[in-house]
Amino acid sequence: MVMRRQLCRCGTSVGAQYREACRARSPAEFRSKMNSGLQELDETAYWFELLVESDRVPAGRITDLMQEANELIAIFVTSIKTSGEGNA
Repeated sequence: MVMRRQLCRCGTSVGAQYREACRARSPAEFRSKMNSGLQELDETAYWFELLVESDRVPAGRITDLMQEANELIAIFVTSIKTSGEGNA
């Protein structure tokens, strides 16, 4: 199933992007990797929504995962914003 493969791809990519961000050589590289992770998180949330809207998965089955994805999005956004402070 295409949706499962896409969800697996973007969902696991988030961890890899975060790991790379933690090893960044500069604040700019950190922000770049975190932004890439943020894009993957947003795509993950999209696939969750699509699975529910297409009635392939009951909402209650992935509610916790959807909430965690949204919480991680908020964390990534805050990290990106605070990493840029003082660099303007």
